[in-house]
Amino acid sequence: MSEGRPLVLDVDGTFLRTDMLYECFWGGLGRDPIQTIRTAAAHFNDRSVLKRRMAEIATLRTDLLPVNEGVRQLALQAQAEGREVVLASASDSALVQAVAREFGLSPRVFASEPGHNLKGAAKADALVEAYGEGGFDYAGNETVDKAIWDRAHGAVIVGDHPEIAAELEAKGKPVTVIEDGWTARGLLKALRPHQWVKNILLMVPMIASHYFDWSTLFTVLMGMVAFSFAASSIYIVNDLLDLEADRLHATKHKRPFASGRVPISVGMATWAVLTVLAVGIGLAISPGFLGVVVLYMLLSLSYSLKLKRLRWVDIATLAGLYTLRVVAGALAVDVYVSGYLLVFIFPTFVTLGCVKRLTEVTLATNDERLPGRGYGRPDRGDLLNVAWLGTFGSLLTFFLYSFTEQAHELYPTRWLLWVAMVPLFLWLWRMVRLGYQGKQDYDPIVFAVRDKHGLGLIFIMLAVMFYAAGLWQVWFG
Repeated sequence: MSEGRPLVLDVDGTFLRTDMLYECFWGGLGRDPIQTIRTAAAHFNDRSVLKRRMAEIATLRTDLLPVNEGVRQLALQAQAEGREVVLASASDSALVQAVAREFGLSPRVFASEPGHNLKGAAKADALVEAYGEGGFDYAGNETVDKAIWDRAHGAVIVGDHPEIAAELEAKGKPVTVIEDGWTARGLLKALRPHQWVKNILLMVPMIASHYFDWSTLFTVLMGMVAFSFAASSIYIVNDLLDLEADRLHATKHKRPFASGRVPISVGMATWAVLTVLAVGIGLAISPGFLGVVVLYMLLSLSYSLKLKRLRWVDIATLAGLYTLRVVAGALAVDVYVSGYLLVFIFPTFVTLGCVKRLTEVTLATNDERLPGRGYGRPDRGDLLNVAWLGTFGSLLTFFLYSFTEQAHELYPTRWLLWVAMVPLFLWLWRMVRLGYQGKQDYDPIVFAVRDKHGLGLIFIMLAVMFYAAGLWQVWFG
């Protein structure tokens, strides 16, 4: 198929398992969100100018972009045969040239310039002008590339386009198909369904108020669904904002968007759907609940854009997001929540936020600050101290609550509340110790639901509290 002809490779979705315009957009949002949004709005209808402006804002690291190994091997084989391997893309020329340099391809590239978007027929014309009709082989991945395949000698089709392949073969063109594409399983992983367990916090007000009827439970479950959709939408945004940092991380480089296993465009569409579902369910429950869902999403977005990079502010924000779940649970079933409960929840999750950072810095390979974070290994001592302060604050609040009028009404055997503080302390101590030793998952909540010893301590605490409330006697006589 070669006979010395140059092999021309499309870039976005072909040589690279990503799209550089989307990469620049999300990279720009992470660096300068206001300027990025203004630029996108101002040049949305002029893609060639938009691509150049976005590339200038984002300063994309092309060496970290995920490569389609099948196409790369094809390029290496062509180079071994002495053929020129050329990139031709609708992306901005500066980025395409950087990719060509990075991977040792021909310095001659075909790409978009301000005022000229090189795509489809325009790209075909440029290649025919350079190499002649049928004077090159072309690799692409979109239906718009058919205009180029029709004028190339041979076609390399990346992805699933059987009709186009059949039509080209019927015209006598050599066709090579490289399987590629994303799966629902990969997208599901990006939603992080294992993180939905955090939304069990919405049940805390129901349990604390001893409301156990089916209607209340159903409403809380629907609230958990709304928060799960809201959380997953923000996880997508967080992953898209963290593409560069994730690719530099020891394990996070395997995430669906960072690795290119799921296209950024699919992630953006999924984000929109999940956001609509979360808002719709929230509105169906109550306006107050909807307000908390929206506040949660806005605070989570602020965390992803900026706050997670600020020392201590990030931990306070994480604790606030957990506390919002408890507030949402109260609004969902319209029950009174003692201020002591909220004050108890906040320092508890300050502790767990410190545990999350302790785990990350303990597992770090050097003393430099972690990518996208404000901490490094030298901060372990400070994180440990704040974790113990959070533990002390949660235990003190729990103790003070036992003297309130509400505690007297709900827990006749008050002294058992003090007994319940023992397994609570042991659980927090265990979480802090394992985090300091680097023996946890990167997310302490996910670790907690898998930790049999920790779950045993939590169940003992709840059992003692239920006994103090007289619930065991009511349920089992």
